Amino acid sequence: MAPKFQIGQKVVVKPTREQSVSLRDSSIEPYVGETGEVTDYYSISPSASESFYLYTVRIGDTGRKTVVLHEDEIDA
Repeated sequence: MAPKFQIGQKVVVKPTREQSVSLRDSSIEPYVGETGEVTDYYSISPSASESFYLYTVRIGDTGRKTVVLHEDEIDA
């Protein structure tokens, strides 16, 4: 499975699906709606039939804050 986003691509942090709020959801809440740039990504395969990507995203115009986000937490 190829990554959905590429290094250098502009993305927007989006809220996760309407589920119960977890500590993870609370930690990305301040960034929802913010624009950022993908600076790196990692493939994780917890099992042979399953894989997903985590993306390192530099947030904001100054790029001083970097966060790691799941693929379902960002949009192009």
